[in-house]
Amino acid sequence: MRSVAAVITLWAAASAWQWYSPGGGIARDVHAEEPERDAVELEFEAPRRQATSRDDHRNIISSQHLQVVTSWEKPGVYAWGSNAGKTVAPDSDEKYIKTPRRIRWFDGKLLRDVKLDRDFGAAIDDKGDLLQWGAAFSQDVSEPTATLTGHNLTSLAISRDRILALNASGTVFSIPVSRAEQQDGPKPSASASWLPFWGAASNDVSYRLRTPQTLSWTEKVTDISSGLEHALLLTSAGRVFSLASGTQDYPTKGQLGIPGLTWKTRPPGPFDTPHEITTLKGFRIGKIATGDYHSLVCDTAGRVFSFGDNTNGQLGFSYDPEAPFVDAPSLLPTQKLFAGTQGKVTNVFAGGNTSFLTTEYTKPGTKLATADTWSFGFGLTGQLGIGRWVHAQTDPFKIPALSGLFEWDEAKNTTIPIRLDSISVGASHAAAILDNVASVAVSGPSRRLTENDTNWGRDIVFWGNNEFYQLGTGKRSNMATPTYIQPLDQAAELQRAASVAAPAAQQPAKDKDMHRFQITPRSSLHLAGKKVDVEQKVVCGRACTAVYSAV
Repeated sequence: MRSVAAVITLWAAASAWQWYSPGGGIARDVHAEEPERDAVELEFEAPRRQATSRDDHRNIISSQHLQVVTSWEKPGVYAWGSNAGKTVAPDSDEKYIKTPRRIRWFDGKLLRDVKLDRDFGAAIDDKGDLLQWGAAFSQDVSEPTATLTGHNLTSLAISRDRILALNASGTVFSIPVSRAEQQDGPKPSASASWLPFWGAASNDVSYRLRTPQTLSWTEKVTDISSGLEHALLLTSAGRVFSLASGTQDYPTKGQLGIPGLTWKTRPPGPFDTPHEITTLKGFRIGKIATGDYHSLVCDTAGRVFSFGDNTNGQLGFSYDPEAPFVDAPSLLPTQKLFAGTQGKVTNVFAGGNTSFLTTEYTKPGTKLATADTWSFGFGLTGQLGIGRWVHAQTDPFKIPALSGLFEWDEAKNTTIPIRLDSISVGASHAAAILDNVASVAVSGPSRRLTENDTNWGRDIVFWGNNEFYQLGTGKRSNMATPTYIQPLDQAAELQRAASVAAPAAQQPAKDKDMHRFQITPRSSLHLAGKKVDVEQKVVCGRACTAVYSAV
């Protein structure tokens, strides 16, 4: 016992000596407390701005909801790109409009159609009257001006120097772009409108009637499309007519689709008389499209015919140096696009020197359809959208960003394909609207909806040449892949992004808070005391782009 007590005493003494001795084996400062430092004040995120209503709360938490509501409350036209002809900003001397900007004159207005050229613009208002502006229309006019009125116009197509307009009864009008030509040219002696309740038609504007004379009693023109020199007319019976749509040059590249038709061989009568493309008889055509010098048509069975200029492969087959132009509709071998399955072409689009097809097929052993988008033609500035820069793509090439897309439909509780709603093709760029599931059912208070339920629109992407800032990205680089852009109303989006974290006056919005532009699909609204169906549409012109509120 004495030995144990002695050992314990010695161990305690040694431990105490190690602890208190500055030269001991265990440094005292290892166990010492850290020296005091200045306390760091924690920064907490400022509270989000308090919403004043359920809709205001939805605006704060969702950029898509804000975009939909803004498109309803502030209908109008956003435009961007080249402003050399004062088309996208009539009241500005700026050479380029780099990001979407509202054309003030159209604020609060709904339009039936809009078409843009670098030097002029044309639109149809909700009453069916033609509006024109731009340097090619008149150097003295700084805002859209009504020209052809009282004819209940519904859609437009533009060539190099003339405007084709279609009215509700199927009448086709050809109007010069220049205001001087409208005033000095020959004018019809009587109104072309036979509906008296549409008001008095204007007879002080020079125009020509270009409705085909060989239509049956119940047949009428339902669609029009124009290149730089030619146009196609589609009738309710599935027939197609072509005509010269400009006055500067007569079509010489086969784009009329009538073999042997030239300036010298044309039949007696006006040079722009419509002629039926008889090669297409027996095929009920449902879709038409025109590029600068070529044409595409698609019948209801999904067969595609092309004709015209093929120097860049825009007709969908190999270029032949000995026959650069094809003046008769040629059937495209589209069956190879479906990988051995049964499918068909659902639509055709064209512009400049490029062409697009949308297809749909169902794989064996499944009921789920697959929707694809294809492009061919000139693509050196990215307008094919395939992610590559191609001089000439002679065979249809699948656009990866717009093909084989699917989503879950909560309402149907199943997976569905994301089809393409439409493509607007300009001279060297394009925009596509996807037919993805959208929601525009949330508006105002509802007992069935929570304050976190929001509206959202459809996806829209842009690609191609951007020399004149026509893609709306704010930069000048070309895009070979379909790309999202920022919301049209930047001021509203910046305020919303700031409100998510703090009041706008306290914290600026950051780029990471910005969302993509989504376009509003068709919905029924009460505007100016009446119920109307409204949607946003996009139009790509020559070096410029616009999004407008359409009825």
